[in-house]
Parts: sequence; structure tokens; C-alpha cells
Amino acid sequence: MPDDATPWLVVGLGNPGPGYAGNRHNVGQMAIAELAHRASLSFKNHKAGASVAEGRGGGTGPRLILASPHTFMNVSGGPVAGLLRFYKIEPSQLIVLHDELDIPFDSIKLKRGGGHGGHNGVRDIIAATGTPDFLRVRIGIGRPPGHQPAADFVLRDFAGDERAVLPNLLSDAADAVELIASQGLTAAQLKVHTVAEKP
Repeated sequence: MPDDATPWLVVGLGNPGPGYAGNRHNVGQMAIAELAHRASLSFKNHKAGASVAEGRGGGTGPRLILASPHTFMNVSGGPVAGLLRFYKIEPSQLIVLHDELDIPFDSIKLKRGGGHGGHNGVRDIIAATGTPDFLRVRIGIGRPPGHQPAADFVLRDFAGDERAVLPNLLSDAADAVELIASQGLTAAQLKVHTVAEKP
């Protein structure tokens, strides 16, 4: 079971500015906003280069430090490493939420460690922290249709039919973070992955 005395740093990846806010690549930051909304938390600018909100998951659960870097996706590592140092949190207590092309839209997978899978934000966090040993909430956005380049696909807003389902996906991602923080990764995986596999 996680230690409630130690807060979790929960980081949602994306690109800064309103022009990117609705992009598929920003779904991690959207999920962070959902977590903050649930606990009625407000974000403040932090000197590490991120917007930060502190509180408890669901308002009464484990201590969470929610963060959205102010940098572009491919240089997310600096703010994340700075926040870990500032709050004296080990990477083992870091949860990163990010978009995942290799997972179908409206699905979520949880894991600890491993490679970056071509995701530049995750790649930079591994480089900046010196370890891949952090938790990931991988939010499925699916592969682009036809021959559309992946780089274009992730930098476009969700389609209309996707936007209708998006609130549920963000809620599922927020649920996953709260489960990890309160019950641990294995229990969270059992619940999240089992639900995803039901017909």
C-alpha cells in the first residue's frame, strides 16, 4: 500500500497555450484538470516552470501535487525534475499522464518503467530524472486514419464523435490516478485493465 505521508507528483503532459489546449497530445493535461476539478483545487504558477495545484485525491484521499509543465512537450523533463527536487519526492512517487498512439481511443493502460515508446515527453522526463522508474497513465488516442502522419494527428483536436466520449475517458484517467495513489499499481491495474477488457 502507498505511504499516505508521502505525496504523489502527478504530471499531465501537453503543449502550452490555448492553440494546443484541445489537441490529442494534450489529453494528459486535460486529465489533470479533471483531477483538480474533483478536489476543487486551483492552479498556481511554480518556479519550476509549471502550473501546480496541491490537495487530496477526491478531496479526502492521498496527497497529490498536480502539475502541468509550461514548456513544450519535448522538454517536459526540466519542470518535472525541478518539482521532484522542490517537493523532495522520489521518481517512484511520480505519475505521468500522457497520450498513447498504440492504445485504442477511450482505453487506458497503467505501467511502471519501461521505454518511452517514441513519446518525446516521456523520453525527456527519463533523461531529466535519470530513470524510467516512474508510473505512467497511458491514455489511448489510437492511430491516425489512412496515411495521416502521426505528428499531425496528435496536434489536432479530437474529432466530434471523440469529443462526445472524451469526458468519460478523462474521468477514467483521473480514477486511475486515484486508484494508484490509494491502493497501489497492481490493484489499479487489476481494476482498470479488467474493465477495459470486458466485451
